[in-house]
Amino acid sequence: MKRQLTNSIQILLALLALGSVAGAQQLATSHKQTTVAATQPANLSLQPADKPVARINGTVLTDRDLTREMYSLFPYARQHGGDIPQELLPQLRAGALKMIEFEELVYQDAVRRGVTVPPAKLQKAEGDFRAQFESPDQYRQFLNSEFNGSEKALHEKIRRSLVIDAALQSEVQNRSTVTVAEMRAYYDKNPGRFEYPEAFAIQTISFLPPDKPTAANLAEARKRAENALQQAKATTNYEQFGILAEKISEDDYRVMMGDHKAVERSKLAPQAVQALLAIKPGEITGIIQVEQVYTIIRLNQHIPAGKRTFDQVKDSLRQELEKRKTEEVRAALDKRLRKTAKVEEL
Repeated sequence: MKRQLTNSIQILLALLALGSVAGAQQLATSHKQTTVAATQPANLSLQPADKPVARINGTVLTDRDLTREMYSLFPYARQHGGDIPQELLPQLRAGALKMIEFEELVYQDAVRRGVTVPPAKLQKAEGDFRAQFESPDQYRQFLNSEFNGSEKALHEKIRRSLVIDAALQSEVQNRSTVTVAEMRAYYDKNPGRFEYPEAFAIQTISFLPPDKPTAANLAEARKRAENALQQAKATTNYEQFGILAEKISEDDYRVMMGDHKAVERSKLAPQAVQALLAIKPGEITGIIQVEQVYTIIRLNQHIPAGKRTFDQVKDSLRQELEKRKTEEVRAALDKRLRKTAKVEEL
């Protein structure tokens, strides 16, 4: 799994909630309102006991490290009292174990290569971290819970996180950039990915039959549709038709002003396609009957089949290709570091 690099406050937010630099981006994005109280392990379904789970070149990783990483991989658990579904635990544990092993391998390699953190950056990181707490007592509570009251241990955790961050920046992120030429080559070699089918952007007003329709109530539905058609014909824009759909339509799209966005031609009933091809954008069809459903459609846009240009897709394509390249570079780094390391899972 790709981990975004972090710095400054994002690293510290991750430490606050998970004790792991690797989970910072996910946490900062998804849980900006996380409080210190919510990070305490007392409410979590996994209770770490500092039991060894792995040994990397003699350095022991514990179930506390593993538990933090599991909640990093599954942050949604914090919305539900810390519970992780039992069926997910084996997979999460396996993934988290590989991740903390990778981080330790990266850290040890960084130390061997002499990667350091500037004192000013470390000092700022520690200050930013402490600023997350609402009071000194809250900070002390966290320190006691996570680091047995040792500020030295917390200092080392922050320093270690920053070293890993710097190492990943150098060994992964800087080697995962994608050039315009690479994007263009991918675009040219995969034309089908960027083609799109003919579609219609539409709004609808529909009348549905009851569970057990009779001739009488079907006739009543038809009458409601005829009355609705007169009202729909009187609308002159998207908003007016949408407000009418909210008031009288019986399908689920009424809560979205009847708006289906763009629907591929192949997903529309033949009767609807025929009616839509006969009108212009901004116009309204007559009543279309598909089985026992009566529908009125407003055409907002007819979108011919085509292909997105390179300029239209280059930003999303860059993100996709860089993500893929990052995963490949990380996997190669992990493989290289493991080749010369002694990794024991306990």
